[in-house]
Amino acid sequence: MKTIRDIKHFEGVRILVRVDFNVPIKNDIIVDDMRIRAVLATIDFLRSRNAKIILISHLESINGENLSLEPISKSLDRLNIPNIFIKDYKRVNDYIEHEMKDGECILLENLRFFAGEKDNNKKLAKELASLGDIFVNEAFSVSHREHASIIGIPKLLPSYVGLQFEKEVLNLSRAFNPSHPFLFVLGGAKFETKLPLLKKFMNIADMVFVGGALASDFFKAKGYEVGKSKISDGKFNISQFVNNSKLLLPIDVVNKSGEIKPAENLSSSDKIMDTGPRTLEMLKEKIATAKFILWNGPLGLYEDGFRDSTLELAKMIGEATMRGTETIVGGGDTLAAIKASSIQNGFTFISMGGGAMLEFLAKGTLPGIEALEDSAKNN
Repeated sequence: MKTIRDIKHFEGVRILVRVDFNVPIKNDIIVDDMRIRAVLATIDFLRSRNAKIILISHLESINGENLSLEPISKSLDRLNIPNIFIKDYKRVNDYIEHEMKDGECILLENLRFFAGEKDNNKKLAKELASLGDIFVNEAFSVSHREHASIIGIPKLLPSYVGLQFEKEVLNLSRAFNPSHPFLFVLGGAKFETKLPLLKKFMNIADMVFVGGALASDFFKAKGYEVGKSKISDGKFNISQFVNNSKLLLPIDVVNKSGEIKPAENLSSSDKIMDTGPRTLEMLKEKIATAKFILWNGPLGLYEDGFRDSTLELAKMIGEATMRGTETIVGGGDTLAAIKASSIQNGFTFISMGGGAMLEFLAKGTLPGIEALEDSAKNN
């Protein structure tokens, strides 16, 4: 892949930048702008070189209703990125030709408003590509999707990666050849997306702690009563991991009533909601010995308010970073915990990728990366 530093000419060049501004918005107020701030360096880089910048992004629908990116436009203004918000991409070329100045920035309306984005429609990809002379992918967190703006456009334009995308690839790749001892902490749910990680990192890591809802699957496989705890819908063969000496599971858990119980002593009416204090003490000891830590996913049902263990883990890993341990963290609720802990600068690297982080760690590539690599060969 080529980075934006490889672009030879900027002034007056139309640069189409795919960003990920899919951030939580409530009542037109952005709840968390971490992803927006992550790409400011790339936007500033292009503005300072007098490129004409066209930003494109999606924003997930809520209850089937597509949301406008207009609040993002206002947020960019507050972050010293003045921009012109255009709702209809078919008007962009006219604006660029007759009104746009060098160094100016346009934000296009939510890509989900345009039919064909998720289907990688060739017509839409061609229409979007017509807006730029060069394409820049600065949306690592969406690059596991085979969408028109991710894999369609690079077939039509010389393509590069932004500064944050480059950081994602370089830093996450460090997990493939880490310092040892290496502690891998995997939480959350969605076993189907995380099983490939377990298979891979059981061979690379020295210690693999499985928490969150994923731990319930292991408790069940070990013959423990899990009561009403969340269990994966699919059938997964985890017997290959259960007796692995590298595997670490919660020692104690917190049930829905807030009661702390040993993991093997749950009743049929219990529901696991969080990780217990003895487990956190065990993790603290493992963290103290680790030279490399990779963490993805919460230790409890974060979205239901059971956040104590995840926040404490964020604090412990942050302290390890200060002692010189290399730490890489990521995932939706993981990022929320980091922000709540007010220690965003307390880690070696924070990945903006959710599913993209998981897929890249499992496969070492993404559809968006492969599209960029093909573009580099052909242009």
